[in-house]
Amino acid sequence: MTQPLVFAITGASGAPYAVRLLEVLARERVPVWLLVSAHGLRLLKDECGIASLAQLERRTGPWKTVEAFDDGDRGGRPASGSAKTAGMVVCPCSMATLAAIAHGTSRSLIERAADVTLKERRRLVLVPRETPLSLIHLRNMVAVAEAGATVIPAAPGFYHRPTRVEELVDFVVQRVLDQLGVEVELAPRWSGKVRARRR
Repeated sequence: MTQPLVFAITGASGAPYAVRLLEVLARERVPVWLLVSAHGLRLLKDECGIASLAQLERRTGPWKTVEAFDDGDRGGRPASGSAKTAGMVVCPCSMATLAAIAHGTSRSLIERAADVTLKERRRLVLVPRETPLSLIHLRNMVAVAEAGATVIPAAPGFYHRPTRVEELVDFVVQRVLDQLGVEVELAPRWSGKVRARRR
């Protein structure tokens, strides 16, 4: 992947998914344009003890191919369709961000970047983490899917018999990486047989 991948972290519970995904992308030297909303940063602190972008880099870096942008700067490079990208992932994706993308409000750089991704017919992967889902949530998911986005709920499988939280996180991150076309093997794939439980 030579063009940058836009990676947005928003304020839905599920920050460990974002941290692991960013860690893998940084390790694999995938070019990333990173956008973190104010609520996304709050969730990083609450769920992972990460209170700043500097701490996020220490946890996931070094960021040799990661460039961070201010979500309040609606004129940043990710806001323009003329800036070539490999697409965008929002992980985790809050219901507020999902609604904004579904309705094209573009109030922040994250929302504008997603709007640009859809209008340019580029890959957009959204990872919502919410339950239960209201009819509004479901309709917004249908709207973004109809517009061309891929919705990957943060719902890990259990056929690989996970014994650690990290395995559940990797299951979801693996599905995201697959949709982004990043060739990395993090989690066991279905082979037609249930894996024996480790002792």
